[in-house]
Amino acid sequence: MQTFLLVLALFLIVVVIMAVGYIVQRKTISGSCGGISSLGMEKACDCDDPCDKKKARMKKEQQWKENQIH
Repeated sequence: MQTFLLVLALFLIVVVIMAVGYIVQRKTISGSCGGISSLGMEKACDCDDPCDKKKARMKKEQQWKENQIH
């Protein structure tokens, strides 16, 4: 039981240190590569014309909205 409490305390200390570091630096959270914003993209799919799966999903959502009871 002592080992569990010691490890738990260690993890909590590490989390608190990371949180303080984040608050002090005031940086946005990004992935290891800087995120997609570093590539100049504002969203995950930056295509002008969506793929077929996306078109089918959008069509299905549109049909659902049309058949929705108000």
